Amino acid sequence: MSNQKPAGIADVAARAGVSVGTASKALNGRGNLREETRARVRAAAQELEFAPSTVARSLLTGRTFTVGVITTDSYGRFSIPIMRGTEDALGQGEMLAFLCDSRDDPIREQHHLKRLLERRVDGIIVAGRRTDARQPIGTGLPVPVVYALAPSADPADISVTSDEHGAARLAVDHLVRTGRRRIAHITGPHSHASARERAAGTLEALRGHGLELAGEPWFGSWSEAWGRFAVAQLLRGRPDAGSGTAGLPFDGVFCGADVIARGATDALREAGVSLPMQAGVVGVDNWGVVAEAARPPLTTVDLGLEEIGRRSGELLLSAIDGTSAPGLHIVPANLVVRES
Repeated sequence: MSNQKPAGIADVAARAGVSVGTASKALNGRGNLREETRARVRAAAQELEFAPSTVARSLLTGRTFTVGVITTDSYGRFSIPIMRGTEDALGQGEMLAFLCDSRDDPIREQHHLKRLLERRVDGIIVAGRRTDARQPIGTGLPVPVVYALAPSADPADISVTSDEHGAARLAVDHLVRTGRRRIAHITGPHSHASARERAAGTLEALRGHGLELAGEPWFGSWSEAWGRFAVAQLLRGRPDAGSGTAGLPFDGVFCGADVIARGATDALREAGVSLPMQAGVVGVDNWGVVAEAARPPLTTVDLGLEEIGRRSGELLLSAIDGTSAPGLHIVPANLVVRES
């Protein structure tokens, strides 16, 4: 076993023929140094397999190279993909994240905020599970904060969220492209901003095609049971399913969530409606465990949760480095075509 002592910054400086201070500045991207000098120091560090300790980096830069992520999503449905994207971005900046679950409790959230600031994190990401605007986590905080999915109500804050209108437009455009002209919309609670915005986006997209919604938007719950119930109501009084699309009050259904769409496809199939020949169904979320297990597998709109996390991490790193980009940043959605 080798007892050779790991190389230190002094060894790197000696190999590169510069002072310790110059070597430190070159490795940390600081100071007004010639690129030739920086390259020589980096080459020396690589030759010596020099790995600066976190403590040394903190002393040199005044940073801890850690960030806090506070989430309100106890189930992980939204926080896990957002966290994956965040870690991708933070990894590029050699940062570590502390994940804290507030359980949608403002008191617990403030407790986590206090503890993270005591640990001197360099920044904080606040990840929500709804797109409703929320109150800022604090004012006059000593570190930058980025809000992911649930935007801050303060336009001066940095927020990253999904494109709800764009998601509805993608779904409607796909249904129209596949020949649908009588499109119904089943979605979640009217109290949720995402449900209201998807409904508004649906009406807007239909008008762009010269079409009207089949009935009114059906607001309910984010559940399969609601999807089954809503379809049953839409089918009331129709002729026998065997009479073709003319016997149906709709030939396409845009559902505001994959769980609703799965319930809708079950109800349609049980009523003898052929999918997608007589009616096409599109959901939202691209939640694999639901969309891929549906019969038939669901065509759905992916809201880009990982990209929201990645963009949030990138914006936080920029803010930590002194380049802040306040305002609302919208991540575009993406249509995932399957068989429904």
